[in-house]
Amino acid sequence: AAARSLPAAGADPAAADDRRWPRPIGAGAARVSSPLVTAPARPRSVPAPAGATGRGGVAVGGASGDATAGAGRNILGWAVRRSLRPAGVALVSRVGVLALASAVAAITHQAFVQPLTSWDSVWYLKAAAGYPHHLLPGTGNAAHDPLGFFPAPPVLSRIVHLVLQTGYTTSGLLVTSVTGITAGVAVWWLVDDLYGPEAADRGTTLVLWSPGAFVLSMVYGEGLLITAGAVMLLALRRRWWITAGLLGAVVSATDPVGIAVVAPCVWAAWPALRGGDRRALAAPLLAPGGIAAFFLFLWVRVGTPFAWFITQRRGWQGGPLFTSLPGQIGGVFAHGFGNPNTTIKAAGAVVAATLLVVLWRSRPDSTVLAYVVAVLFLGAMSPVVGWSPRLVLRAFPLLALVGARSPQRWFGPPGAPSALTPAAGAAPDCLRAAIARGVLDPGALPAHIESDVR
Repeated sequence: AAARSLPAAGADPAAADDRRWPRPIGAGAARVSSPLVTAPARPRSVPAPAGATGRGGVAVGGASGDATAGAGRNILGWAVRRSLRPAGVALVSRVGVLALASAVAAITHQAFVQPLTSWDSVWYLKAAAGYPHHLLPGTGNAAHDPLGFFPAPPVLSRIVHLVLQTGYTTSGLLVTSVTGITAGVAVWWLVDDLYGPEAADRGTTLVLWSPGAFVLSMVYGEGLLITAGAVMLLALRRRWWITAGLLGAVVSATDPVGIAVVAPCVWAAWPALRGGDRRALAAPLLAPGGIAAFFLFLWVRVGTPFAWFITQRRGWQGGPLFTSLPGQIGGVFAHGFGNPNTTIKAAGAVVAATLLVVLWRSRPDSTVLAYVVAVLFLGAMSPVVGWSPRLVLRAFPLLALVGARSPQRWFGPPGAPSALTPAAGAAPDCLRAAIARGVLDPGALPAHIESDVR
């Protein structure tokens, strides 16, 4: 029986036990040999001869658990070694953003952490300290409230705060620093599974140095979303349905756009269900569990499961649905390039549309494509978000897969693209500082820029 569990000479060892390492869904490049593939499984009830080894020298039996422990260490070491390169790319990209944040802080005479904890970071940190028990009245700035932000990033910051006894700001920056690096590693593994390691290097580089990637150094949820989302897509390709569903739940608890994970889960599970594999139901049923748990929490704490919708509509997204893209592009035509926010979002929409055409023509993995399309649809539906650089980052396979299929010569020193967005985003802060010190008269600014600064 032990002999029958081993692959025949010349056979593909990955086929020895499809339950242990199922083949990916769809076509992909030739896989790099790994301990996960080269260690065929054997029936647990029948011991293999002591000292027997499988292909690649990995032990498959023995009287003690030493062989199993050794194989586990081999797999872990192999995975760590392969992850060092994308982790290095992620670390270098974060150092570049930190250098830029330091420059912005010096120009505006603020603390170093101020650029990293501004904008939505303020609300994530307030949510980490505790969600309020009631909705705020009014609209606009008066209605801004932590209830408009999803719980997974604040929960992680609170856990770090309780364990390390650090302040919420320090805890949030620690969480985003770690998840910013794990996001790069997770994207690399996903693209490697599709196209191989060299393509994974290019795809990961494009994601980490994209204009929206500066938020990976701020107290935002993108690092966690990309980490869990990339591993979820990899789990779907392996038909690890429960793992994919649980990771999808993490994504849907991280960001409102995270509900897009339901689309790839349904797409991947449908063929398996038609083939009789009822376990595939676990992925689409578990994936929306994160957002469902958040709304249940709001119902208990605030008195309505729609507290997030109400807060967002009152405070941030009060316009009609599906007006963000026309409004941003129309704003550029109406006012030119004077408004950095509108200009960046309009440019992001053009770039995203171009990347989507390129991705579609490359015939990508359909499960990954389903996720990209769902994220872009949700961004277009918003009255405010559109296809901004940050939204494109959340649709990370759009960048990763196009980068993977691009020529190597296109990937030179990548600092400028990632610096563009935070530099432009810092412009209002620089203008405010100049006005506060009497260096600049606000009346000299065009009306639409003056109102934005104020």
